[in-house]
Amino acid sequence: MPAPAHHRRTNQNHATMNIGIIGAGHIGSALAVRLTSLGHSVYIANSRGPETLKDVAQKTGATPVTAEEAARHGSDIIVVTIPLKNIPDLPKDLFASVPAEVPVIDTSNYYPHLRDGKIAELETGSLTESEWVQQHLGRPVVKVFNNIYADHLQNKGQAAGTPGRISLPVAGDDAAAKQKVMALVDELGFDAVDDGTLHQSWRQQPGTPSYGADLPADKLREHFESLGTERTEAQHAEYLANHAKTEQAMEAQGIKLK
Repeated sequence: MPAPAHHRRTNQNHATMNIGIIGAGHIGSALAVRLTSLGHSVYIANSRGPETLKDVAQKTGATPVTAEEAARHGSDIIVVTIPLKNIPDLPKDLFASVPAEVPVIDTSNYYPHLRDGKIAELETGSLTESEWVQQHLGRPVVKVFNNIYADHLQNKGQAAGTPGRISLPVAGDDAAAKQKVMALVDELGFDAVDDGTLHQSWRQQPGTPSYGADLPADKLREHFESLGTERTEAQHAEYLANHAKTEQAMEAQGIKLK
């Protein structure tokens, strides 16, 4: 009798994983579609409860669960992909029973004008967006999937070695967790580029030249080298201004962020 589809190994180079996704928006749904198609078991949660996720389950092949169940069942990798302003509302003990070696991915972006309101530490630049998330979760995170459009994440992955393959920056402080996440990025069809520590992840935030740019790996590495590792006040001001212009343009087009 054949194994159920979500347990069948479809790629001989990669073992089947249990992956929890907290957040069923554009990025969460795109990841669920791709990861189930690669043979992984995906458990997806939103803030309103599993009974509201029937359509998402049908579209993605993921199993609808509560946030607590997503954290529990995601025994290989957990992805947190909810609006930045909602991060403090997650249950305080959400990751209490999750083993330390399970990477927690943060896909957050700060949209102060359209959605999140102003957050002092992000305005002054004392923390990067993912450092702020890490502080609230009380758990080390790896930042990735924040600077690519959901549609591109779902549809533009290519085999390793394909000319012009899109690269995705990966930042974090735990080398083992970062390696595991970089392997997942490669399996999804993208080149993983090390963006250093979480404190250096400002280089992939909104307003920077790599945000939404779909750069190949050599260009992305070159770009990071040109920026340096310590963000200057001038860089911070420039990227905040760039992002504010983008938000204004989005608002003018009637784009609303949940």
